[in-house]
Amino acid sequence: MNIELDFEKRYRLVREVIETIVLTILMFLVIRLAVQNFNIEGMSMEPSLHDKELILVDKWTYLFHAPGRGDVVVFVAPPHPDQDYIKRIIALPGDTITIRDTTVIVDGVTLSESYVDPHRQGNVYAYKNISKVIPPNYYFVLGDNRIGSSDSRDWGLLPRSDIIGRAALVYWPLGESNNGLLPNVSSVFAKVHQTGSVPGTQHTEATVDMDGMFLLLMPCLFVIFSRRRSLQAASGNRKGRCPYRR
Repeated sequence: MNIELDFEKRYRLVREVIETIVLTILMFLVIRLAVQNFNIEGMSMEPSLHDKELILVDKWTYLFHAPGRGDVVVFVAPPHPDQDYIKRIIALPGDTITIRDTTVIVDGVTLSESYVDPHRQGNVYAYKNISKVIPPNYYFVLGDNRIGSSDSRDWGLLPRSDIIGRAALVYWPLGESNNGLLPNVSSVFAKVHQTGSVPGTQHTEATVDMDGMFLLLMPCLFVIFSRRRSLQAASGNRKGRCPYRR
């Protein structure tokens, strides 16, 4: 029995087990820091998101660029800090937001909001005169279900520091009308332009799509690179050996 060969096999097995454990822990920590699951409670985002749906929130993206118009974000609720809300960003720092009944105007551009169901259109806060410039580090957010949403029309602007992340993926239940990545709605805001806009407040449609793809592919990349490393190590151990032939 070749003791040296047996020791080499045992050493390689122990090393691969340790590497697998370390990679698993690292993958768990990275994913935990990058994404978080949330349960939708209520109908304030109908028809985009439904009551009792489970979503993944991307906490990674906003480390690299600021939130953009049209993003659906989860945040600590300003009126109830012990609760989390989910709404859509309508106006960014530097934007001028005006609301006249159900008409939403950003920087003089009247929005044609494809994500708002006409049957859920409305404004119970129409008695308020909303016309303001959004200050730095604040956002104006609205629920897609305009007739049944407590949002910036009600309690005011959303501080940047309260944003947890961007809603990226609906993963349960299956068979609903919105499985998978949330649709990009940047076209709604395509005509909105700022003169002297705040740096870092814009990002392109391609960036949003890549963020979602990275969110989905990140666990796979860990597994692929881990497997590739193991295969390279195994093939390296066979170098110089003659194949057995019959």
